[in-house]
Amino acid sequence: MRSVLVTGANGFIGKNMVEALSRRDETTVLTFDINDDVSSLKSSLQRADIVFHFAGVNRPKNVDEFDLGHAGLTQTIVSLINEYGNKLPIVMSSSIQADLDNPYGLSKKKAENILFEYSKKTGASVYIYRLTNVFGKWCRPNYNSVVATFCHNISHGLDITISDRNKAIELVYIDDVVASFLSILDGKLAVTPGQFVTVMPSYKMTLGNLADLIYQFRDIRKTLVLPDFSDDFVKCLYATYLSYLDKSEFSYSLDIKTDKRGCLAELIKSEHIGQIFVSKSHAGIIRGHHYHNTRVEKFCVIKGNAVIKFRHILNDEVIPYYVSGDKFEVVDIPPGYTHSIENLSNDEMIVLFWTDQIFNPDKTDTYFKEV
Repeated sequence: MRSVLVTGANGFIGKNMVEALSRRDETTVLTFDINDDVSSLKSSLQRADIVFHFAGVNRPKNVDEFDLGHAGLTQTIVSLINEYGNKLPIVMSSSIQADLDNPYGLSKKKAENILFEYSKKTGASVYIYRLTNVFGKWCRPNYNSVVATFCHNISHGLDITISDRNKAIELVYIDDVVASFLSILDGKLAVTPGQFVTVMPSYKMTLGNLADLIYQFRDIRKTLVLPDFSDDFVKCLYATYLSYLDKSEFSYSLDIKTDKRGCLAELIKSEHIGQIFVSKSHAGIIRGHHYHNTRVEKFCVIKGNAVIKFRHILNDEVIPYYVSGDKFEVVDIPPGYTHSIENLSNDEMIVLFWTDQIFNPDKTDTYFKEV
């Protein structure tokens, strides 16, 4: 059983790390945070096999608190470890600001030097991450993360402020940060003494483009158009955005189009994968009687019984496919075949549809012809 101490356990990085550690077998998680007594830190350091040191100060009332919260706490940890003589490996989250001449950066730099000196004297392994802007779930908005602030405010209908839309920032995703930390536990990451550890991948973008993308996420509920999820950054940012939704705003209504046949609603659209929509049809209703030259579709009956009929537009042979919601089955709709779907149930029929193109009223590629 390995005991892992996480300082700053209630912070953004700490919460995500503790959650990841809680899923690992043969691991005991020890935590320390700002409101804990130093006596608990002493006890944990005696039991720990490795320390992940994330505790820090971001916006103190007095600038002296930077030094106390960074260099001071780091020195306390090192002094206690030296007192117990167990040469614990230490992983610390520092900041790219450690190279800047400001109270926050100077205090981080001092903490780094304390750990490098500890490693030099004892031979203990030290891993120092000079992290750039970390984003992901559970980061505090309107504090020190532009992504958290943008995601929270935009999702809550609040204004954001951008001083310079062209300012470029570098971002790393919390899951990638935690994965790098865990690779140390698994013995898969080595570091040269005196060197910093970096997290990959990192993403660069301007504040303006970041804001535009998050506004696009917000508008998905109206446009239904999804961004390109083949882009890893977009995927991570969208997951982050959703984590800031108000707990009363997880769901949203769709625009339902109703006629004598039943109703239909579009679910999602994408320039890359087309669109998905769902329909309800009354008993005996037939939909379709048309064909496409290039556009393709897939039908899946979710509820009820149906017959999907095909006829090649150049001959008279009718091909029936009987399908049921009792057995989920996908039916491909090839181009050049006029087709229809008839509800054979005594109740409503529900069908899920996919097509490879977003519907364009000016270019439907849909031509009516009886099956």
